[in-house]
Formats: sequence, C-alpha cells, structure tokens
Amino acid sequence: MHLAQLDIARPLYPLDAPQIKDFVDNLEFINGIAEHSPGFIWRLQDESGDATAIQAFEAPEVIVNMSVWTSPEMLKDFMFKTAHRSFFRRKAQWFERMPQASYVLWWIPEGHIPPLPEALARLEYLRQHGESPFAFSFKQLYPASAQPDTTTP
Repeated sequence: MHLAQLDIARPLYPLDAPQIKDFVDNLEFINGIAEHSPGFIWRLQDESGDATAIQAFEAPEVIVNMSVWTSPEMLKDFMFKTAHRSFFRRKAQWFERMPQASYVLWWIPEGHIPPLPEALARLEYLRQHGESPFAFSFKQLYPASAQPDTTTP
C-alpha cells in the first residue's frame, strides 16, 4: 500500500499579487524537491507543472495539492526535513486558516493514482466523520492494514 495525500488552501491574495509572490515563485523549486525525495511516487499537476490552476471547488481561488508516497514517514521527511519546511512555516502569511480539515491522508493500492474526486470524497468524509482508516491525518495515523477494502466507507 502507498499513502495518498490531498491538501487544499485558500490564498489570502490572488496568485499574481506581490504578497504571495515568494510562494508562487518557489512552487517549481519545492515541487522539484518533492519529486527527488525518497518515497515520492506521484503528484497532481497540469501542463504548467503545478496544480494551482486545477479547479476542484466552486470557489476558483481554492488550490489543491495531491501526491502519493511510499509511507507517512517519507512524506513527513519531505515536509519537515527539506526546504519545504521554511515555506510550510510561512503558510499563515499566504493562506486563510480553514475552519475544517484542509488535508487528508488515505491508503491506496500500489500502482493506483487517485483521481481528484476520490481525494475530495476522502476530505469530505474526514470533515463529516472524523479520523478513521478511510480518511485520516497525521494526528491519528492508521496502518495500511486497517484500510477498508473499498473506495467507499
């Protein structure tokens, strides 16, 4: 099993605004670090190489980030032991604090690339029902062996 993750964010500014320029200007750099990190398998992207233009919500300003990793530990290493960490620490400068969960983790079979609707359904499930083997966060990691044998809870 591999670990899929989705996180969403609502920028405080339009992506072409000077207040968020440092974030936007470093997307390629941070994505490159992810792609070369141990445990990285795949990430959502469009023809431009990032996912900021992919519209997943009625609110067009909400951006998505989705990727697949071999384990939670490898994802955490990328997040907190690379240059990504300094950008993660600045999240409040660029993005609204969301009242509900803004990211979700779930287990997928090796070789499966989750479509965006699957990821959004996992996030919504986490928001509605809380942590479970079907949809969870780093607060309560579930082992791959706890994953239900279905794409629906």
